[in-house]
Amino acid sequence: MIRKPTLIAAAFCGVFASSSVLAKITADEAARLGKDLTPIGAEKAANKDGSIPAWDGGITTPPAGYKPGMHHPDPYADDKILFTIDKSNVAEYKDFLSPGQIELFNTYPDTFKMNIYPTRRSASYPQFVYDATKKYATTAELVEGGNGIKNTAVGVPFPIPKDGLEAIWNHLLRFRGLSIERSGGQAAPTASGSYNYVGFDEQLLVEYSSPEATPEKLQESNILFKFKQKVTEPARLAGTALLVHETMDQILTPRQAWTYNSGQRRVRRAPNVAYDAPGTAADSLRTTDDFDMFNGSPNRYNWTLKGKQELYIPYNSYKLHSDKLSYDDILQAGHINPEHVRYEKHRVWVVEANLKEGTRHIYKKRVFYIDEDSWQVHVTDIYDNRDQMYRVAMAHGLNYYEVPTHWSTLEVYHDLNSRRYLAIGLDNQEKMYDFSQSFNDNEFTSSALRREGR
Repeated sequence: MIRKPTLIAAAFCGVFASSSVLAKITADEAARLGKDLTPIGAEKAANKDGSIPAWDGGITTPPAGYKPGMHHPDPYADDKILFTIDKSNVAEYKDFLSPGQIELFNTYPDTFKMNIYPTRRSASYPQFVYDATKKYATTAELVEGGNGIKNTAVGVPFPIPKDGLEAIWNHLLRFRGLSIERSGGQAAPTASGSYNYVGFDEQLLVEYSSPEATPEKLQESNILFKFKQKVTEPARLAGTALLVHETMDQILTPRQAWTYNSGQRRVRRAPNVAYDAPGTAADSLRTTDDFDMFNGSPNRYNWTLKGKQELYIPYNSYKLHSDKLSYDDILQAGHINPEHVRYEKHRVWVVEANLKEGTRHIYKKRVFYIDEDSWQVHVTDIYDNRDQMYRVAMAHGLNYYEVPTHWSTLEVYHDLNSRRYLAIGLDNQEKMYDFSQSFNDNEFTSSALRREGR
């Protein structure tokens, strides 16, 4: 008998519409962090039937034999598949699937399936992130109608969210390391399964997450993070580059962006690198604000926190991340190879974003399913202006245990109309993420972008 999921509304979190003025959490509420709640606000206890275990701290040390620079060995390699969901039994499990996931079964009835594994609550963060979350839990607040944030630093700003905006800001500001360099790429297979690989080198400097960050310093600089991306292949695109400075108060100073065009050899301001502008070399299969499942200003939507749900989501995706796989092993027509994908049942926050009247975006509604243990968006259902399911995105996450941080290794954006998808983060045959970098601010300037492009 499949237990019907609960959208917990009144008892735990409430259902709240967007608001620029919300009551801050009390000292008594903050005292729950690290007790019945995890240090970043998840329910520590197991669910009623034990299919989701209690959180015991997540992964706190790398497995034996691991060295930084390696593709991460799977600490759960001995886990067996509990059962498989396919077209023959999807109706039995619909209460633990999003509408978009169900639509994938309808779109690809003969090939799409989900292998369900035991749930491992592996997400963990450094102690200084936990300390900062508790320190600023009673002071963090939204500004400018939710398009900015203040009086917080380093940690999860709203570990007990009372609003959809607070929940999405938790995703935007979740800890992913401090100075990160990564190589990888993307591919957008055609309906027949053929694809071209587009390679990237990326650098990320997260000022918000620095242990030395304070609300005062962040308010003065108004910078959350700086991101730089350079295309490395194919040759016709190589050298094209992007630089983004993401701001803390996006009304005071909107996102700053620059692009370098290798053909013109010029750096230009790029104010349109936002919202529903097409993603880089993505065959129009994602928008700019799809990247990282959602990024940028939330000001074009009304946000509602619907509650919590138990959902099958991609998790502990070490098999998909393995350097033993080639891209041909992963990429196929319609969707990635389901034999390499691990799904687990987790509790997720459900956040609905509806386009504001008088604003424009190709997406009329988006529903985000946010992992309670990490604040990573793992599934997004996306609707068009006809209220039809348009796209379904899934982030395949794992614990990068040398940091530690929970982050996606691959993001897949399914376009149901074209029956194509975009896979971002392909790194099986690339150098592994390097979380040990010490970047300087002068490496994230328009001059640096021009030098790197050349």
